[in-house]
Amino acid sequence: MDIRFTKMNGAGNDFVVFDNRSGGFSLDGSAVARLCDRHRGVGADGLLSVEAASSGADFRMRYYNSDGGEAEMCGNGARCFARFAARLMPQMPGFLSFETQVGVIFATFEGDLVTLEMGQPQDHRAPQSLSLGGFPCQVHFINTGVPHAVVFVSDIEAVDVQSLGSELRWHEAFAPKGTNANFVQVLASGTLAVRTYERGVEGETLACGTGVCASALLHAVETGAISPILVQVRGGDTMRVDLEKNSEGAFVGVRLTGPAEFVFEGVVSL
Repeated sequence: MDIRFTKMNGAGNDFVVFDNRSGGFSLDGSAVARLCDRHRGVGADGLLSVEAASSGADFRMRYYNSDGGEAEMCGNGARCFARFAARLMPQMPGFLSFETQVGVIFATFEGDLVTLEMGQPQDHRAPQSLSLGGFPCQVHFINTGVPHAVVFVSDIEAVDVQSLGSELRWHEAFAPKGTNANFVQVLASGTLAVRTYERGVEGETLACGTGVCASALLHAVETGAISPILVQVRGGDTMRVDLEKNSEGAFVGVRLTGPAEFVFEGVVSL
């Protein structure tokens, strides 16, 4: 079966995107992994499938990591999904909604920038001292749609993200599903640089939207930095995180703004 796809990227995090609103094809893990393979497939960090919604939203988003496993959420993928889905509507909207495994996400548009209402963060834990690379390390944790461990460092360029990220991703403290791992340098109050080892990709990516949100949230919690927070990612882009608090000072909402770009279209045989 020949199927048309679109290649997109969000701050360097790249995706294969399909319109499957008709439900005309299904993708198993091996097919996803083959499509995402950078030598034998299209090549991507993940795959996005646009499907018909079931609860009143405009669309449903399915997201798969490059290893073929389905994940609950992807911030950069969700921005690309929103821009792609907007082209499927009769008129270009200023706003749309789509279902994910973590609830309905709302998106607004300004040129090639997309802002997502990410919802309320979950499972914030107190920092814990873990052994990492043979040394004790303070590790923070929060779930911004998917789980994220965050380590604040003094020199982000000196971090062996592949080795330490893998160790943290599989650490027993985050068993059985593991976690994404972020290494964050505070450049100034409200300005961060982040490098992320992504679970499911099993390596460093050029950006991770949910990791950007997790890093910004934890920076605000630990330092009192005020919204918005700017986050520089490995791909060279700077993303913006706006944080919403309730009357008691607890974080109840996160907005993520960043680019979502079309790269090329093609046809692939499944």
